[in-house]
Amino acid sequence: MDNLAVKEIFQRLQQSSFRVRFKLNAKDATYLQQRGLPVIMEHGASFIEKRLAPAVPKNDGKQTPLRGHPIFVAQHAMACCCRSCLEKWHHIPKNKPLSFEEQAYILQLLQYWLIDQERKNTPKDEVHSLFGK
Repeated sequence: MDNLAVKEIFQRLQQSSFRVRFKLNAKDATYLQQRGLPVIMEHGASFIEKRLAPAVPKNDGKQTPLRGHPIFVAQHAMACCCRSCLEKWHHIPKNKPLSFEEQAYILQLLQYWLIDQERKNTPKDEVHSLFGK
């Protein structure tokens, strides 16, 4: 998926009053900053593979906590939290395992949102890098 398509989906999700309420809290922002984006995305890949990729995930619709990890918050913000949201917002059908490409697409969306959150949370006079560590 190209960056333009990710931006379009991001903008469409910004029109949802439910999706825009998700923001990284101070604890999650600090965790992201300390660990770095590559590590957080590794966690995300594992979460997606275990909790979202099966054809019928355990506790579907309730498998993604609302908080506790930056990836969880990003999943809700980008409508990648359960198979119903993936079907509604991203047209990824339920009841079939997610392909490698679909999992990579989800991770790309989550990374875009996390970078956007870091931009919003970083004072303009400071330089922080998500890509460190």
